[in-house]
Amino acid sequence: MIDTIFHMALVLAMPPLLLGVIGKTKAAFAGRVGAPFLQPYYDMGRLMQKGIVLSDSTTWIFRAGPVVTLAATLFASLLVPLGRHAAPISFEGDMILFAYLFALGRFFTTTAALDTASSFEGMGAAREVTFSCLAEPTLFFALITLTRLSGTMSLTPMLQHVTLPVWLATGAALILLLAGLFVVVLAENCRIPFDDPNTHLELTMIHEVMVLDHSGPYFCCILYGAALKLYLLGALFVNIALPFSSGNGYLDWGIFACGMLGLAVAIGVVESVMARLRLIRVPQLLVAALILTAFSLVLVVR
Repeated sequence: MIDTIFHMALVLAMPPLLLGVIGKTKAAFAGRVGAPFLQPYYDMGRLMQKGIVLSDSTTWIFRAGPVVTLAATLFASLLVPLGRHAAPISFEGDMILFAYLFALGRFFTTTAALDTASSFEGMGAAREVTFSCLAEPTLFFALITLTRLSGTMSLTPMLQHVTLPVWLATGAALILLLAGLFVVVLAENCRIPFDDPNTHLELTMIHEVMVLDHSGPYFCCILYGAALKLYLLGALFVNIALPFSSGNGYLDWGIFACGMLGLAVAIGVVESVMARLRLIRVPQLLVAALILTAFSLVLVVR
């Protein structure tokens, strides 16, 4: 029960902090002070106090998009173990449900964008779906590799099977898997170089352009859902990258939280370095991630 409480507390409270850490890291690289770490919380609080503006061309799909996407992501959070602690819900095959809950959220987000009858938002929806065609197979290759290592299709025993002895035996495969998974974290959350959440230039917008018509609490749901998605995919990465258990439950929670903050700093550093990557190279980057995870599976099967 205590582990479940800690799990839900971290899931509900920590995701916006990752965005604050990423922003602060990028500001440090640019020689600026940057916004406070808690700025995402302030922004979401203000959005919850504002009204909602709806276009005459939208239907119930537009209103359902943010709610369904957030609900699907929250349910997915129950399937992912945080650190060395088991997830609240675990069953054989839950990794497939985890992946397709994200797909359900993407479907409603892109459909809501198309429902606005805006060619601008339709362009962003098309780009989002195109990138997902390469990001989803990469995620599945990574999960299949872990399935091969652990002999199970459930996320909790699958990720908890990755221990230091497993790293020593299959370190090369896990390094390739982590490299591909890190690219998926960037692509699925529309981070640089796949998208720039701080710009409104039509040539670089994907996720941001799809939510231009949302406002107030709807937009708050979208921002929190995006932060939670980053948190969950980051949790997969951290669980594999930090295969340590102290034996103390509370200390393990602290190690996991520090690992997530470290991942946020790493994302900020990568975004600062790759900010000038040409957009025509982005598909090649996703293909490279797919190849890396495929090779990790080959190394495990061999």
